[in-house]
Amino acid sequence: MVSFSRQDAVVRAMPAVFVLIWSTGFIVARYGMPHAPPMKFLALRYFFSIACFLAWALAAGVAVLPADRRQARHLAVTGILMHGGYLGGVWAAVKLGMGAGLASLLVGLQPVLTAVWVSSRGGVVSPRQWAGLALGFGGLALVVWQKLGLGEISTANFLLAVGALASITVGTIYQKRFVVPCDVRTASLVQLCAALIVTLPLTLLEAEGVRWNAELVGAMAWSVLALTLGGSSLLFLLIHRGAATVVTSMLYLVPPCTAVMAWLLFGEAITVFTVAGIALTALGVSLVVRSPSPRP
Repeated sequence: MVSFSRQDAVVRAMPAVFVLIWSTGFIVARYGMPHAPPMKFLALRYFFSIACFLAWALAAGVAVLPADRRQARHLAVTGILMHGGYLGGVWAAVKLGMGAGLASLLVGLQPVLTAVWVSSRGGVVSPRQWAGLALGFGGLALVVWQKLGLGEISTANFLLAVGALASITVGTIYQKRFVVPCDVRTASLVQLCAALIVTLPLTLLEAEGVRWNAELVGAMAWSVLALTLGGSSLLFLLIHRGAATVVTSMLYLVPPCTAVMAWLLFGEAITVFTVAGIALTALGVSLVVRSPSPRP
């Protein structure tokens, strides 16, 4: 009985652990930024992640490439959007001065946009979802307005963050529409290879080199092992256990988690406007992604 209760406790804790790991992605961007330019760091991250997934797939006897070439192409598109465009936009925005907390809040609207789009394709967007969308953007506007006076937001880093939001949203919708379920190791290999291919040319535009030191090694190791391998594998397990809805609904906790981490590690200010904006955005996301109540 004890072993079963412990196993149940671990399973119940998995969504929360996933949110905590996901939140650290924005912290790693800030932590590794002084030692490597964004595209070079990401290219190295993709390369090391590919090596790890390849070794894992070969050891497990899993196919390296999907048998269906069309699925391989669909996976490549999602890799370009969900890795290359999303991570590239976030890292470049942070490099240009945007705080980790604000970056996470901006891209944290992804579940809202995805849910509204999916609902609209079915012909129905409920008043509750429209209210959630308005609250989400209202909370974001509150934080952005307050940050304008602190010099944290520029036209360039704001557009890059919005581009990252667009990439992760379109990539998620594309994956829901075109990608069939397959082994996470096979899918990750194709996605990461595609992201590496589009990122490598961008590294030529960066004059700054990579300065290897303990901080950069730590940021790289966490990015590869915890975020890419650990986060992807944990999400895969959660979906197979039927907890995907729980994970989606918990994603609105990422911005406050990131804001607290950024405050503790980098001294990023948490003001009344920040708290109010995060609360409004979290409420908006929860209204959008919440399952509709069953009719009596």
